[in-house]
Amino acid sequence: MKVNECVNCTDFICDDVKVDCYHMPAFEVDPENVSIILIAEVAADNPKDNYDAPGDSLFQQTTLLAFQDAGVQAETIEDLNAMGIHFTTAVKCAKQGYGLKTETIQHCSQVLEQELNLFPNVRAYLLMGDVAIKAINAIARRQGQKRVIPPGSTYKLRGGDYPFRTGWAFPSYLQAGPAFFIEKTKRRAIAEDITTALLLSKR
Repeated sequence: MKVNECVNCTDFICDDVKVDCYHMPAFEVDPENVSIILIAEVAADNPKDNYDAPGDSLFQQTTLLAFQDAGVQAETIEDLNAMGIHFTTAVKCAKQGYGLKTETIQHCSQVLEQELNLFPNVRAYLLMGDVAIKAINAIARRQGQKRVIPPGSTYKLRGGDYPFRTGWAFPSYLQAGPAFFIEKTKRRAIAEDITTALLLSKR
């Protein structure tokens, strides 16, 4: 299965994103085997930097480094896919500016929700940054539930118990981008969150 053949945005009404940078994951994936979903912020501004882009894309570089920081022996994003890890973004277009409107995240979370529905056996949802956290909260509220992740700074929220669907949500920091190379404190935190998610996925 390929997600981009199953789920797509149909209206493109958000005015603070770059629609020409719209991207859905095109990995070939067995949905039954996926136990971890990592949700980053937005699609790459340059399509060559997305997770599934050919070659050594920026998202691949920083994500592989994050998993290597956690002690995972992986050389390619496909190695991580084979371990049952799916990579996606909360918003499927690139940002126009620094931030995103709440309305945009809520609207795009409907597409993300359809994507998550494809994977029945997920044990851990790695939420990489505030946009991913807000998107998951929007999904929960549409289902009549309370927010999954409470308000607060990520460093205070990490380590809490946040049930979501068939597993648990892990609020963490954004790993997909150039800042990851220099933010050593956040890199350590991301590695810890990945380690915990991996342990949970094996239970």
